This record gives sequence, C-alpha cells and structure tokens, in this order.
Amino acid sequence: MGGKATMIWGFHPVAEAMRAGRRRLYAVFLAREKTDARVEPLVQMAERLGIAVQAVPAAKLTALVGHGRHQGVGARVSEYPLCTLEDILASAAADPMKPFILVLDQIVDPQNLGAIARTAHCAGIHGIVMPKNRSAPPSPAACKASAGALEHMAMAYVTNIANTLKGLKSRGVWIAGADHRAGGSVFETALSGPLAIVIGGEEKGIRPLVKKQCDFTLCIPQTGPIGSLNASAAAAIIMYEAFRQRRGRQ
Repeated sequence: MGGKATMIWGFHPVAEAMRAGRRRLYAVFLAREKTDARVEPLVQMAERLGIAVQAVPAAKLTALVGHGRHQGVGARVSEYPLCTLEDILASAAADPMKPFILVLDQIVDPQNLGAIARTAHCAGIHGIVMPKNRSAPPSPAACKASAGALEHMAMAYVTNIANTLKGLKSRGVWIAGADHRAGGSVFETALSGPLAIVIGGEEKGIRPLVKKQCDFTLCIPQTGPIGSLNASAAAAIIMYEAFRQRRGRQ
C-alpha cells in the first residue's frame, strides 16, 4: 500500500473505504453547511475506527476535492491498494465456485471502470485484471462511479494481457471474450466453470492479439438499429449470466 495521500469523496466511497479497511484513512471532512441523515452513521463509524473527523466550510471541502460534487463528505486516504494476479487466484482458490475473473482490455473511462467494478463486486468476481497501458486508474472518480464498490474489489495491472490469458488457460481457466460479431449467444454458452470474461475497450473492443487467446467469443442478442451495447452494460449482462449459471439456476 502506497504512502501517498489522495482525496475521495461522496457518502458511499468514504463509508466503503472505512468498511473495507484496505486503505489508511487520515481524516474525514464534513461540510458544515451540508445536512444529511447519512452524516451521523458516517461519523460514528469514523469514531469507532479512531479516524479524525473535521467539520469544514463547504468551500474548503470543494478546494480539497477539486470540485463541488462531493455531497458534503470527503476523506484523505492512502493510495488505492492494487494487488497481483497471483493474489486474485489465491483468493479464488478458496472459493468452491471456482475462479471468476474479469479482464478489461483498455477500458479508459473512469466512469465505465467504476460502473463495471460495482457490478463485478455484486456478481462475485474475484478480481479485475487490466493492462498497465491505456487503462483507467482506480481513481477517486472511478470510486465514486462505483458507489464505493471499488474499495472492496481486488484489481491487478499486468504488462501483457495476451500473455496473462495464456497463463490463465494453462491453469484451467476458460477465456470468454465479449464480441458483438460472435455467433454464439451469452445465453446459450456454458459459463459455470473456471472463467475469465474479457471486455474490450470503449471504441475498438477486444484487440486482435487478445482475442486470439480467447477460447470462445460470445455476443448479447439485441434488436433495433443501435450498434453494440457499451462496455459497462455488456459486462453487466455477461457477468450476471455467468453468476446465474454458477449457482446452478440454468
């Protein structure tokens, strides 16, 4: 865990950072002018954990965060705690439901990353794997977009996604790539085994060298003239179809 401090904001991100216990929280800041029923439980949680709570003018909180969309709550915290792929696999090994991993191939929008991480956490994903280059970082904006779910999610950045997929396959993990041009529907594909779901970038989808490492590709059936679903929506549908199958409700 890095020692560099950053600011997160919003009720859910601050509350979930405290619940997750993965970061050090140096202080919680509350805007004096902001009244909300959620403030008191937040204060009580901080006090139980021995975290300093400071009431400050809203203008100061805005200056600390860098904008006014903070809901009257902010916290100075240590850097987001990244992990390794081995950490994710070790966590998955303890789960009788088998490895369930999400691979994001060049997702660059922090709002998309946050939305995807929120669904991934709810669907039981063991960890998210992303390439070091051209990927959105687990920034405060991504944390806010995830409603704090990012605080609970294991995330690893790797140098080469294609090589990482090769390594996962050698360990018995099936690789499923999302591709709107694929012939097989997500709803007609077996997804209950050890699985890594690959979601491509917002504009170009999965890169060719990465797609070559997929054991199979799948699409999401749709009607109408609009093209493919966005990355967040596609990831949610595929993750939850796998979630359904992994629990035997086929």
